[in-house]
Amino acid sequence: MSRKNSRPKKTATAAPAPGGAASPPSRWLTGAICVLLVAMVFIVYGQTLHFDFVNYDDDSNVYQAPQVTAGLTVAGIEWAFTHTQLGRWAPMATLSRMIDCQVHHLWAGGHHLTNVLLHAMAAVALFLALLELTGFAWRSGFVAAVFALHPLHVEAVAWVSARGELLCGLFFMLAVWSYAAYAHRPGRWGCYTLCLLCFALGLMSKPTMVTLPFVLLLLDYWPLRRFGNVPAARLLKEKAPFMLGAVCFCAFTLYVTPPTLSVDNLPLWLRLENALVSCCIYLGQTFWPVNLAGYYPDPTHGFPLWQVAGSLLLLCGITAVAIRCRNSQPSLLVGWLWYLGILLPVIGVVQISHYAHADRYTYLPQIGLCVAITWAVAGWAGGQWLRRQIVAAIAVAIPCALLVMADRQATYWRNGQTLWTHTLDCTRDNDVAENDFGNVLLAQGRNDEALAHYREAVRINPHYADALANYGHMLFTTGQADAGIAESAEAVRLYPGSARIRCSYATDLFRAGHVDEAAAQFRDALQDDPDDADAYICLGNVMLSQGRPEDAIAQYEEALRADPDNALAHDNLCHVLVLLFQRGHQREAIADTQKALQLHPADSTLQYALSHMNAALP
Repeated sequence: MSRKNSRPKKTATAAPAPGGAASPPSRWLTGAICVLLVAMVFIVYGQTLHFDFVNYDDDSNVYQAPQVTAGLTVAGIEWAFTHTQLGRWAPMATLSRMIDCQVHHLWAGGHHLTNVLLHAMAAVALFLALLELTGFAWRSGFVAAVFALHPLHVEAVAWVSARGELLCGLFFMLAVWSYAAYAHRPGRWGCYTLCLLCFALGLMSKPTMVTLPFVLLLLDYWPLRRFGNVPAARLLKEKAPFMLGAVCFCAFTLYVTPPTLSVDNLPLWLRLENALVSCCIYLGQTFWPVNLAGYYPDPTHGFPLWQVAGSLLLLCGITAVAIRCRNSQPSLLVGWLWYLGILLPVIGVVQISHYAHADRYTYLPQIGLCVAITWAVAGWAGGQWLRRQIVAAIAVAIPCALLVMADRQATYWRNGQTLWTHTLDCTRDNDVAENDFGNVLLAQGRNDEALAHYREAVRINPHYADALANYGHMLFTTGQADAGIAESAEAVRLYPGSARIRCSYATDLFRAGHVDEAAAQFRDALQDDPDDADAYICLGNVMLSQGRPEDAIAQYEEALRADPDNALAHDNLCHVLVLLFQRGHQREAIADTQKALQLHPADSTLQYALSHMNAALP
């Protein structure tokens, strides 16, 4: 036997799949799971294509925001990056709404369709990211299915104004997926660059994205197992751009946050109590998602001591168990820290809102819980046939149950009436729900019922400026002018920076005959919001009543600058121009009409008025 033939043959051995999987899944299986995830999302959320907008920020974010309803324009893009909406700087969310208005105009179903598509893509991206990280197709698919169908996520998908949550979620999944690809093949710097790009886009969608560097470090520990295999200096160097971006974004966010959302609205001890209790509430809702509401009111009177102490003990106990099992079940520690870490920016220690907690805040944190439990249960089943059959049956039953529950939960977001009726059924002393349900009733002409809900909102929270303004306005319209003006004045004192509240107060003053005071309030409102077209129109009406038609024209033109499609501004402007003409100022009226037409050449009302003015000249 020759020396060559005597050598033992080398057998080709496949590199172990990440996370300990025996072999990567077939492309057919991967594709089938992706298709199934998309189908499940549309089974639950397809109904939202027939839903309306709700009177819960959708007005300010979409259908009453002229910069958004104008569609995607150069000026609109600039505005999205230089302005905030409801105190939040989220240009990607704003741009996506502009695109929706460009394509679907104000058809609410089109805006909902975008939400559904984003959620479906996020579910698929989550599955592919977990598959890249661990190599386990069925476990990854189960986590993605729970993410796609859990009722806690209905708010993020069925509410048009939650667009930032969905965009952030999608970019988060894509960032994790690209980072996993880079970690498995460190030479592929394109994947690292893509991860950085997704991080930047996610930051411009929602601040939750600042937690990505922390999550990437967790993934380095498990399932990537880079700790000990890659120098610590390199791991930190990789995260440095992400950490720097997170710090800069946090500083910028605090800078642009308006005073009404400052950190001193609630005392620190109350915010800490709420953070502890909310973490446990989210846990409970994850396993028993019932009585989910659109708004959970602030705990203005604190929590019972047993509830706070119990929450602290529960969180510490779970943390201790996860740390103790870090060697045998590292997924428990990583998943639990994922849950706590992503919740931290939105848990309320730094107060960014006026509610105790919100279902949509679980959109990303809940993934960590699901990963921890899924891998722990799969490890328990091991190779035992009976256990595996039990786990498989449960893994099928859970998504089916969640699908039914999410389908029902989504129906509550059909319109403002269904949302606030359900919210009032699920919560107590909910001032925001009472006020917003009153707005729904007022729009339906049910004034007496609306007044009752405004009164209840003020009873619950006497310092709630929006409710006070609405209550005062309703008192005024029902003949209680003095009482109504007093309530509205108190609302302005409590919230002096709200242009809407000032305009409501000024309108009542004007109707009561206090013309000069009303004009002063409208001017103050325009200082707070120079793009408030309604305030310009109202101020123009005041000036017209004072016999100053030329000044009124200037205000109506400012209204059209702020909102070129404002029909009332067009009508009022035309009315004043015709009035000037009839009073004998023919040349001035024609000149002003021609000037207005240069700004708005497609305005048929102005064209008609100009033609009649020219025809009436001697």
